[in-house]
Amino acid sequence: MLNYVITFFLLAVLAAFLGFGGLAGTFSQIAQLLAIVFVVLFFVSLIRHSTSSRTPPL
Repeated sequence: MLNYVITFFLLAVLAAFLGFGGLAGTFSQIAQLLAIVFVVLFFVSLIRHSTSSRTPPL
């Protein structure tokens, strides 16, 4: 998922450089949304992992 964030960010920079302002704005909004989803899922997985009651393998 982080790869998608980087891809859309690079596409936004490229579109802005070429003068496509509306497209660059859309790409940057998509990148921001994916980054937020990535961070939320990362913290959810950290919380689930820390609260699990599994014992580590021997």
